[in-house]
Amino acid sequence: MDIVVKGRKTEVPERFRKHVAEKLNLEKIQKLDGKVISLDVEVSKEPNPRQADRCDRVEITLRSRGPVIRAEAAASDPYAALDLAAEKLGARLRKQHDKRFSRRGARRISAAEVPDHVPGAATLSGNGLPVQDEETDGVPTKKIGSLEVKGEGPLVVREKTHVASPMSLDQALYEMELVGHDFYLFVDSETKEPSVVYRRHAYDYGVIHLSTDPMVAEAQPPAAGGTLGG
Repeated sequence: MDIVVKGRKTEVPERFRKHVAEKLNLEKIQKLDGKVISLDVEVSKEPNPRQADRCDRVEITLRSRGPVIRAEAAASDPYAALDLAAEKLGARLRKQHDKRFSRRGARRISAAEVPDHVPGAATLSGNGLPVQDEETDGVPTKKIGSLEVKGEGPLVVREKTHVASPMSLDQALYEMELVGHDFYLFVDSETKEPSVVYRRHAYDYGVIHLSTDPMVAEAQPPAAGGTLGG
């Protein structure tokens, strides 16, 4: 496998190409990811004089049989930008390597052992169902981690809230590949509606758009106690 170095609206000197080959040690990279297919380095220059301290940008793209890994950095010269981007690439490669290693080395535990390994986890009965801790007004209440679920309530074990700026579909795909996930939730800049991009087979992608049905929204009764929002 060779490293492909190209310039976008700028010339790439031979000296820099040699420095790339020395900085991106293919032997070390293949030890962390033995399924590497290609490694591309793109150099670009920002003509805006107000961004002189970040005028040179280097983007490294590593493609393998797994997720695409990208790392980019900007600095006052291409050599410094390459050093920063190479450090980011190495950190992401090590993270992916450690994740694969931990998955292979972790011992699976049975459902009965979960309370011994996970603090606050639900105690399971002989048939593998959570033990009902108490009953209130005839409705069984189950303890699921730190949650108390009454009856057949939904099982929510983790909840996160992120602040997101609207972006295009292309930018969402780029962000998904940048973090190395199989899906990415974003707000579409055209529709202003939540959407999800996800990886399908090989290098194919899919996208799911959500939109509110006005007929259903009008038919919904107002929630008691007002609405949530700012």
